Amino acid sequence: MPRQSRIDTPGALHHIITRGIERVIFDDDQDRHDFLERLGLILQETRTTCYAWALIPNHFHLLLRTGAIPVATVMRRLLTGHAQSYNRRAIIGAAISFKTNQFSVRKTRIFSNSSTTFT
Repeated sequence: MPRQSRIDTPGALHHIITRGIERVIFDDDQDRHDFLERLGLILQETRTTCYAWALIPNHFHLLLRTGAIPVATVMRRLLTGHAQSYNRRAIIGAAISFKTNQFSVRKTRIFSNSSTTFT
């Protein structure tokens, strides 16, 4: 049975989790720096808002609000660019691949001390 389409209307809030398949995706500070720089450029170009991010050696989390471009396009550009950059630097030369989970956030408090609620 095919999965249901993701809700991705302008302004939709998404918690995205992406992990490397059986390997790390950030070896060092240079990988993390390159990833964040690429993320910043893509967010600016697509007018996508990032409320939070966490980079862990084998996965990352993003909390994004859809802008002018669908989140799937934003993630494809981000992951393709990161994989190409990582593979050029990888000592063992093996390609990295990703598994992405995306959750639509219907209503949440972003900061525990904030009264701001997103719907």
